[in-house]
Amino acid sequence: MTEQARALFGPHPFAAEMSEDQVASLLPEYLAMSQAFPYLQAGSQRDLIFDAMNHNRDLARDIELTSVVGNFICWDETGGYGQILQGGKAALPDILVTENFHSNLFRKDASQLLGRAIRPNYSATTKRYLHSLYAGLSSKDPLVRCAYMVAFELHAADMIQSLWTTLVKTFKTRPDDLEYFRSHVGGEDPAEKYHAEMTSRLIAELVPAHRNERFLSEFDRAYRISVHWCRDMLRIVSLKGDDHSEIEHRGRCHCGSVKFYVKAPRELSAVRCNCSICQMSGFLHLLVPGNKLGIECGEEFLTAYQFNKNIARHTFCRVCGVKPFYTPRSNPSGFSVNIRCLDNRTIERITISEFDGEHWDQAFRLMHQDLEPCVEDKTLE
Repeated sequence: MTEQARALFGPHPFAAEMSEDQVASLLPEYLAMSQAFPYLQAGSQRDLIFDAMNHNRDLARDIELTSVVGNFICWDETGGYGQILQGGKAALPDILVTENFHSNLFRKDASQLLGRAIRPNYSATTKRYLHSLYAGLSSKDPLVRCAYMVAFELHAADMIQSLWTTLVKTFKTRPDDLEYFRSHVGGEDPAEKYHAEMTSRLIAELVPAHRNERFLSEFDRAYRISVHWCRDMLRIVSLKGDDHSEIEHRGRCHCGSVKFYVKAPRELSAVRCNCSICQMSGFLHLLVPGNKLGIECGEEFLTAYQFNKNIARHTFCRVCGVKPFYTPRSNPSGFSVNIRCLDNRTIERITISEFDGEHWDQAFRLMHQDLEPCVEDKTLE
């Protein structure tokens, strides 16, 4: 199946040449995935077990099988299997040594390469990926659970090997100096060999011959999710050197009558204003020049409201009442876009600055001196 996946998807994205700066952006994302996945895997049967409890029925054998394999993988990823294998029962206390967790071995390797400590970065892209994995791993359909477990482990072996090769080339380091990679795919007894074997054995247990085609379809879907995350990561880190690279963000009003796009970076700089109308409407400002916004449809549904000095034109949809963008007093030749109306799948990060709109004139004069930015998660309620 590994060869089939390689033939379908080609060389792994992480086999591409990367600069040290690109690697520095990638490794915190990888650490986040490495840290979270074992626990998601181990806990993915939770709802299935509660369902059996709530309906007072025995656990199905397929739940037992996917649970034990998932927990074995978590046990290994947190260093337990290796400790017991080497030291027997006497090594049991060592399972509490978190430095042996595989994600922390990776953290150590990354810090060694970069010359500084790193922490996990759960970007929007990585969170979506982990949520997608969990959805498959926790499926009520044992065939889907099996496909996601097998696909993740087979992909992981290729991913880790590819990244290992790239890191060695980029930083001109010795392969054996990177303990996380050596323990997973190097040496005589790599961990990924057991992970792939354990998950692959599930196929014989859970996939009857007449459902083989469906299994392969689900396997392809699951493998594709992991490959696409790696491709997305590579694309994002390739843009890091150019913070002004713009993409089209799509947006709409609540009912969808008004649809528009705005050209802006993936990482947005927003302004939160405390004036009366912004507080009441919950508007989160993205200020753009007039040529950066285009209305795709529904201009006839827009109507305007003005007050006070009648400079700003507060345009809103006359069907649902939502204000997706307007012409602000501070930017009369451009637009202020409500970030809450944008499709957040294209937003990587939002940096928010506070603006004292209650004292507009004074705040406008001082805004370039006094704004203190704070970074917030891209999820907008």
